[in-house]
Amino acid sequence: MDRRALLKDSIARFARERKWGKYHTPKNLAMAMVKEAAEVVEIFQWLTPAQARRLSSAQRAHLGEELADTFVYLVKIADCFGIDLTEAALSKMEKNRLKYPVARNRGKISKPRRR
Repeated sequence: MDRRALLKDSIARFARERKWGKYHTPKNLAMAMVKEAAEVVEIFQWLTPAQARRLSSAQRAHLGEELADTFVYLVKIADCFGIDLTEAALSKMEKNRLKYPVARNRGKISKPRRR
C-alpha cells in the first residue's frame, strides 16, 4: 500500500472506530480545517518576519502538529468528493503558470486584472 493510501486508510479507520462518520460532513470538515489553519496562523501571529523564519524546535514541532491537523481535514474533504489532491494541485500549478507568466510577474505580487 502506498503512503497516500495508507494515510487515507488510517484517517478513515480512526474516525470509523470512534463512530464519527455522521459528524464528518463536508461542511463540518471544512469548518474544522479552517479552525486548525487558524492555529497555524496563531504560531506566527506576533513574530517578526525574521523570527518566523527561525522557529525553535518546540515551535517547529507545534507547527508540524497543526499543519498535520489541517492536512488531515483537507484529505477527508477531498476524499468525500473523490478528489486526488496531488492531481488537483498539479493541475492548479499549471493554471497558475499560465495566469502568472514569469515575464510579467517576476518580483511582483499583484494579481492580474480581470477582463
